[in-house]
Amino acid sequence: MRIAAWGAILVAAASFLVAGANAAVQADIWVQDKNAARPRLIFACDRQTPDLEALITPELISDLKQLNGGIALSTEDLSPARAQIVRKLNAAGIPMTAWIALPKEQGYYVNASNAPQTAQRFADFDKWTTENGLRWEAVGLDIEPTLSEYKSLTDHKGRLLWLALRRAFDSGRVIRARVTYSALIRQIRARGYRVQTYQLAFLADERDAHTTLLERIFGLVDVRGDEEVFMLYSSFNHEIGAATIWQYGPESQVVAVGSTAASGDAAMDARYPPLNWDEFSRDLLVARHFSSTIGIYSLEGCVHQGFMEKLKAMDWTQEVVIPAAAVHKGMQVRHGLHAILWLASHLLYFGVGFLLMFAWLVRVIVRWRRRKRARSI
Repeated sequence: MRIAAWGAILVAAASFLVAGANAAVQADIWVQDKNAARPRLIFACDRQTPDLEALITPELISDLKQLNGGIALSTEDLSPARAQIVRKLNAAGIPMTAWIALPKEQGYYVNASNAPQTAQRFADFDKWTTENGLRWEAVGLDIEPTLSEYKSLTDHKGRLLWLALRRAFDSGRVIRARVTYSALIRQIRARGYRVQTYQLAFLADERDAHTTLLERIFGLVDVRGDEEVFMLYSSFNHEIGAATIWQYGPESQVVAVGSTAASGDAAMDARYPPLNWDEFSRDLLVARHFSSTIGIYSLEGCVHQGFMEKLKAMDWTQEVVIPAAAVHKGMQVRHGLHAILWLASHLLYFGVGFLLMFAWLVRVIVRWRRRKRARSI
């Protein structure tokens, strides 16, 4: 009951704080750069090796070379067969980024929960790279909740709530994770690689609110390498669309857009369908406004939807419109999140203030009753 009451207070307070944003009238945003050239495109790919062998055809390599595009390839599999594919791409001159991914039983994505495993994964990757004579221009750390934590969001909300409550007060975990990953980034650089960190956009709101709540609960780690990539995937909210990119783009060094591929989960794909060409090209044009390099998730989605040919012919100087309704809804979501983060991070202070006010009120009442009794005597 107490948790529910505090939750209601937070929501009500957040609603009050964003009332101005709700009342504001936004106009359509027109985005165009008449001098824009094609940005550097990096296609993320996390296919299993057998699927990857079928995906990387001579035709695709030709498309990538014409686009001057690179590939960010996951390292979940460090097999000889995957090394052979990387060597083929190296020979073709395709720029390669190593997307550090753990085995699924270790969480796949890197975060505060699996820092030691991430360090070991990089060591294994570095050894595999040396033994197979592979070339990479950068190493990427995809910092997200683990697969089990994502699953809890939909399947085990009670367990997730308990985990969140337990972690919410563990600020030491945040400090330890930052120290560990900062050391890992220095180690990766010492091996001659540029380091990219892939972050959820919500981290920008957490920075603005001067809190570490999301880091504590979801294991996010606020560290930066040479480039920070914000994953601004409008496929998770088609209604807001490119407004998400417009709002978070100014805070991004590199923007990543997506997703162009179905997940394979029918219920998930019905709720969050992949981007079609109109949505995808719109997102690219808005992202280009902020970033000369654009990450794309995913390579296989672009291939299967026939986007590679369209990308080669795309006019990067064309105009796109972000509707006022999308801008307004995006602002509501962001202001609401910012307010909740700020209020939640100051909840302890509110609680202490309430207790002090209650104690003061009790003291005033007791004094009043004593005076009343004294007068009656």
